[in-house]
Amino acid sequence: MRIGKILSGVVIVTAVFFVLTFIIYFFNLDMKAAAKIMPVISKQYDKIKKEKS
Repeated sequence: MRIGKILSGVVIVTAVFFVLTFIIYFFNLDMKAAAKIMPVISKQYDKIKKEKS
């Protein structure tokens, strides 16, 4: 009985994780988020002093 509850919990968590990753993949949300963050990251990176060779 207890193993069944644990197994069903693992199956549910795995299914939810799969659905979330599929939604992220289908709508290309990772690259959309990266595009939103990129200007902020670029400003910070451009402020860093770089060595000239």
